[in-house]
Amino acid sequence: MIYLDNAATSFPKPDSVYNEMEKCMRTYCANPGRGSHAMAVQSSLGVMSTRERIAKLLNVSDYLNICFTKNATEALNLAICGCLSPGDHVITTCMEHNSVLRPLKTLEKFNQIKLTIVSGDDLGRIDPVQIKKSINKKTRLIICTLSSNVNGIIMPIKEISKIASDNGIMFLLDASQGLGSIKTDLSNFNSSMIAFPGHKGLMGPQGTGGLYVAPNIYLKPLMSGGTGSKSGILFQPEIMPDKYESGTLNTPGIIGLGAGVEFIEKTGIDTIKTKKDALIKRLHGGIAQNRLIKMYSPENTQENSGIVAFNIKGIDSSEISDSLDKNYNIACRAGLHCAPLAHNHFKTHNSGIVRLSIGYFNTINDIDKAILAINKIAHEKSK
Repeated sequence: MIYLDNAATSFPKPDSVYNEMEKCMRTYCANPGRGSHAMAVQSSLGVMSTRERIAKLLNVSDYLNICFTKNATEALNLAICGCLSPGDHVITTCMEHNSVLRPLKTLEKFNQIKLTIVSGDDLGRIDPVQIKKSINKKTRLIICTLSSNVNGIIMPIKEISKIASDNGIMFLLDASQGLGSIKTDLSNFNSSMIAFPGHKGLMGPQGTGGLYVAPNIYLKPLMSGGTGSKSGILFQPEIMPDKYESGTLNTPGIIGLGAGVEFIEKTGIDTIKTKKDALIKRLHGGIAQNRLIKMYSPENTQENSGIVAFNIKGIDSSEISDSLDKNYNIACRAGLHCAPLAHNHFKTHNSGIVRLSIGYFNTINDIDKAILAINKIAHEKSK
């Protein structure tokens, strides 16, 4: 199988991810923070090590400001529902995932917030000026994705975050697409919160994710319960990260996530991005010349986190994806990609979009086979 669905979840993982998770499960997987015996201590140290690695990746001074969640969706819900109050105004973009849009639209439906959704250009690029123009006296939060999960367009987060900071507004970055191959250094931009999954660019397992919360930000917890700390009180402890980590953590998953981040550290983000850029350029160039194919992703790799999104004229995206899977053994994604406003923007709400997403472990041979397959499908369907 040629796997080109890395925007959904990265595959394969580095060998160290599998090895460290198995080692944890077989030798020390006790409950972190719930005991003082050797195995519980080793689990706690493993979890803390991953926290430290992620803090280093984000250039965060205090690793305790990172809490673990089961995925980016939970992290985004914690951030959105935890910081907003009735009457607040929120600004976001048309390129956001449903993990952002659905919590916001639900709050709007029940008259908890007012919502402004800023549109983009033909490729979904967001103009920071439009963000600035949308601010009013009640604007409390601006939310933007690092890059689109539909077409890979990288957003001007530095400029948007500065607008938020200059106006005393919280900025939430959804780093689901791009973290691990795009430098996300908090010394270069201001962010109140950063939500991330473990299973995409960070090369960890599914069921992992987290949220960075700046020291001056207070969030209402999504859940209350056991934290292993201050067990004698009947209310959620206020210390970080415990107040957002009720219940037993996914210890083997977090250990695997740490191994994924360590692989990124050793390989280098620039090396990962350079390899992905070369493959993206080759794939984009190999199909964009076909007059039957409409492209939705930027050709410029400096604007693209690793996605080639396209349609073949007159063919539903699901039909193309099915043919690639069954006839060419190529895994990709079709449909609406959990981002309905982006598809409205591209006028593909009915047809969907075919999305091929590159990973570090893909090869030139993978890309060349995909190019041949796509062009062949387009030729056959045009008859």
